[in-house]
Parts: sequence; structure tokens; C-alpha cells
Amino acid sequence: MPEPPTLVRRGRPSRIGAAVAVLLAVTGYVVVDYVSGGKPAPRCEVVSANSREGAGASYEFTAEQAENAATVAAVGTSRGMPERGVTIALATALQESGLYNISHGDRDSLGLFQQRPSQGWGNERQIMDPAYSAARFYAHLDKVPGYSRLPLTVAAQRVQRSGFPQAYAKHEPDAALLAAALTGRAPAAFTCEGRPVAAAGDPAKVRAALDRDFGAGTVPGSARSGNARSGKASGGERGRTLAVPVYATRAGTDGGAPQRGWELAHWAVAHSSALRIERVSYAGREWSADAAGNEWRRTSAAGAGKGGEGGDRGADEVRIVTAQ
Repeated sequence: MPEPPTLVRRGRPSRIGAAVAVLLAVTGYVVVDYVSGGKPAPRCEVVSANSREGAGASYEFTAEQAENAATVAAVGTSRGMPERGVTIALATALQESGLYNISHGDRDSLGLFQQRPSQGWGNERQIMDPAYSAARFYAHLDKVPGYSRLPLTVAAQRVQRSGFPQAYAKHEPDAALLAAALTGRAPAAFTCEGRPVAAAGDPAKVRAALDRDFGAGTVPGSARSGNARSGKASGGERGRTLAVPVYATRAGTDGGAPQRGWELAHWAVAHSSALRIERVSYAGREWSADAAGNEWRRTSAAGAGKGGEGGDRGADEVRIVTAQ
């Protein structure tokens, strides 16, 4: 199958300028006027203490961008892509759409990766599904020989065929920081600004989103049974808790259970606004959607456990509690 043609041709300033103006206007509105009573939209942040990404480096973005980034990362690891592959995908999406799932672009370009229905990437509905568009990107990237050893600009260009391939380079540091957290290698590195969730969440929707991004059966049990809980919830949380098991290994990493656990935990925090998630806990740490929701707080005084961040319980599952 031939490589797909140019997805975004930036040599047409009038059309692209108009698209950018629309994007900036929509983004500004979302940031300024959040759905819960006109409050500013919540912000998310990834921070690194690892010299590999640059100690103290950080990246701040909107909840919508965080949700899309987490989906891109989860789809990649579920396909067995290494962290480098996820970095390439995130840098590409940052350049093509700013990690917004936009419904416009040059010619018929759409979505996170500005894929074109007319060029065989799928129909409009499919491309506007972030999980689908990410899977299509990875499918093409995986066919690039030695992509993980290529410069990011070269690897991305083999898929995108952009008129300005060097534009991807400026996003590599932020993409690498995001990939380290969203693949779970960097524990407790991803947070979202906390605030009480005004409306009730639906555990079935969280389950469906997990299955969409990570694959069917991520949470054991039947989604049609009406029992969203698959762990030991307290009475007040019964029926609104998902206990997602952390397996010893997963495709695409050698980090074992701790890395898998933090990937799931960070994914849940990234989706907390859209899915109305109130609390996420893993390996003795907890994030909650309250005034202090921009940090992972310790919930146990026990020493470091197999979850990598302390605590003698919870390292074998990620607990996601929806709002009531």
C-alpha cells in the first residue's frame, strides 16, 4: 500500500489562516467558559523529575488536549508500540491539530492527525474518532523500517508527507514528556486541576472508554450486568467504582505492572473532566477532583511497594471512582 499523501499543505496561507483563526476562537471559548457555570476550564500538567526528559521540565495544556493525548498513548501501547512510537504520534498530533479533534483543515483534512477521507484514511465519522485516527497513524508508522531509530521529523514525515516536515521537531520535547507519563514510565507525573464534579458520572461510560482505548475486557465483568464495580468498594462508593486490574506485563514495555498501573491511572485523570471521575488511586497514591486535585497525595505510610510510589495496597489495581 503506498504511503499516504500530504495531509496538511501549509503553503495555502488564506485557507490555513482561516482555519487557525477558527481554532483559536473555539479554544479561547473553551478555556474561558467551562461548562460548569462559566468557570475557567480545568488545566492539566505533566512534570518530569527524570533527566531523560529534563529534570523539572513541565508542560501545561487543557483537559481536552489531555484527554486526546491519553487516548493516543493508550492506543499506541495497546498495539505494542514502544514509548518512542507514542512520542512520534503525540508530536505529530501537536503539530497537525494542537491535540484538538478539529472538524476542519486544508481540503478535507480532519481530526487529530488531519487525515483525509479522500486519501483512504477512513470516512469522516471514523477519522473524527481519536482512537480510530490514532490506530491508523500507528498502522502506517509501524510499516516504516527502523522508525524508532529515525529522527522524529523523518519518522513522522514518512507517515504524514507534510510540506514542512521540520515543523514536527519543535514538539519533540513536550511529546517526550507526555509519552513518559502517559505510557506510565514516569509515576505520579500527570495531574489535572481539581474541582468538585457538579454532575454524576457513569461507570459504564468509563468502562466503554477504557475498552475503546486499551482494548475490550480492560475491566473484567459484563458492561451489561449493571454492576460497574469489580473490586472492593466501600458502601458509599458501591456501584460507581471501577477496579481495573494491573497485569504483570503488557505489550510494548518492559516496565511490568507498575508502568501499566500508572498508565491506567494517568489515563483516568486525563479523562476526569469528560467522564466525571471524582477520584483515582493506585499504589498508595490518590488524585481527587477537589481543590487539591493538581497533585497525587499519599494514602498510606507504608514503604515503597511494587507500584513504585509507596503503599502496601492497591498496587494490583487502579481504582476509578465516578462522581455521584
